[in-house]
Amino acid sequence: MALKWFKKKKNTKPADVSVQTEDATEKMAALPVSESEPASHHEDGETVPPSEDSRTDPIPADFGSLNADAAFSPAVEKDRATLFSRLKSGLSKTRQILTTDIDELFLGKKLVDDDMLEVLEERLITADMGVQTTLAIMDKLSGKRSRIADANALKDALKAEILTCFENLPELSASDKTKPHVVMVVGVNGVGKTTTIGKLAARESRNGKKVLIAAADTFRAAAIEQISIWAKRAGADIVRHKDNADPAAVAYDGVDAAISRGADIVFVDTAGRLHTKVNLMEEIRKIQRTLAKRLSGAPHEVLLVLDATTGQNALAQAKMFDEALGVTGIALTKLDGTAKGGIVVSICDTLKIPLNYIGVGEGVDDLQLFDANRFVDALFQG
Repeated sequence: MALKWFKKKKNTKPADVSVQTEDATEKMAALPVSESEPASHHEDGETVPPSEDSRTDPIPADFGSLNADAAFSPAVEKDRATLFSRLKSGLSKTRQILTTDIDELFLGKKLVDDDMLEVLEERLITADMGVQTTLAIMDKLSGKRSRIADANALKDALKAEILTCFENLPELSASDKTKPHVVMVVGVNGVGKTTTIGKLAARESRNGKKVLIAAADTFRAAAIEQISIWAKRAGADIVRHKDNADPAAVAYDGVDAAISRGADIVFVDTAGRLHTKVNLMEEIRKIQRTLAKRLSGAPHEVLLVLDATTGQNALAQAKMFDEALGVTGIALTKLDGTAKGGIVVSICDTLKIPLNYIGVGEGVDDLQLFDANRFVDALFQG
């Protein structure tokens, strides 16, 4: 099928990938900061106060009320219903496209025709499903058109095809296979990387794990203070150096401290960097190599944090980070109603990288373990 609509739009300028979060420095200044033991191989434990124009991720007011079982366990039905409601709310834009628009396509028609398929193709691309993924889905739907008699049948067929995009993905890494289990967290500026680390640290801590955070984002103003606050609130240890210290040295000392303290899991925060900057990507490779020198097999996970609101730019970021580092999992943030959920399908189908977590709001319990079946159900339920 010809991509008529896409050809008209092919010169559209993509969104800027260097997204920034709201300034929360003043809020953070009033909060206590977590201190730590001096780094094991360095004596530069002093921190520099954040500058007034620093950009940081806001810390949710409900942080202290996080209940890991309620937020992450599928066994609690009431909380599952609440989380599912949040997921549906976060996918409202996409659901509008995949339900109301499909209903309208069948008005006055009894069979699926070429015009209907072309409009549906446009809708899927508009939902950030991506050209490659959309074409594959439309080819399969076209072959079933004679068996699709109404809007509900079309939705069921589309739902089935979307689910196939999540098949045959690698299994998620288990955090209890190696102790300490080292997770290097990467991503561009403003995607919610530090916030995600804080929420994950809280989850692991409340599940009985001893958690340590290595504050290797030493170049962004206020980053050390910010991750220190998250660590204290999450009940995690932290290894931190002063601003502009060597990030690889911080990462090394973090793993070293984790080994000596008997930590179960280490989250290594890294400086946000544009995926197009070769020298900055090389710097993060250095962190990866340094971790491997201190602990064989580390990092055991490379978790890439992406912002769902950047659409297909998130896919471009994922490709570059995967080529440079070998990404093992993805956390997709800000899927909160302002984004289009098709990007979830596009990333999994195109890159074949597991989607570990999705963030559907600012609250701590809005970071959810990704479940493909629940996700697709939320796309189509009114």
